[in-house]
Amino acid sequence: MDKDYVGVIIEESLELKEVLHRVKIIKTKVEKVTPEHKTPWIKKWTLHTIQIKGDQAETVAKELSRSLDSKHNWYADFKNDEYHYIIFRDEIFKVDRSKPEQYNGVTKYGKTLGIPNYQLDFSPHIREWKR
Repeated sequence: MDKDYVGVIIEESLELKEVLHRVKIIKTKVEKVTPEHKTPWIKKWTLHTIQIKGDQAETVAKELSRSLDSKHNWYADFKNDEYHYIIFRDEIFKVDRSKPEQYNGVTKYGKTLGIPNYQLDFSPHIREWKR
């Protein structure tokens, strides 16, 4: 049986919010946007910690990819012990967590979109590429 996934979706990153009805929201935290967020077009981030049934991960990932803002570059992610989904608009990465080198391509892709390094913190070897 597939293990459940846990992750975070920033509500303001979604152009289509219906995907939030397909996940279980465990908790919600609101952050005031600061210059470091690099999202001056919004005032706050609403961070939903979410849970997804293992057998729904692929479906939710595809819907999230279509739902993310088409004007600005965002990503959402969720993981369990085995796999880590990192979802961009029109691009989905499924990383085998036992193979950390698979994060390299995801990190490079995020950087090409102009996403700040500190926000690409899903990689276990973040220090290597931050230098």
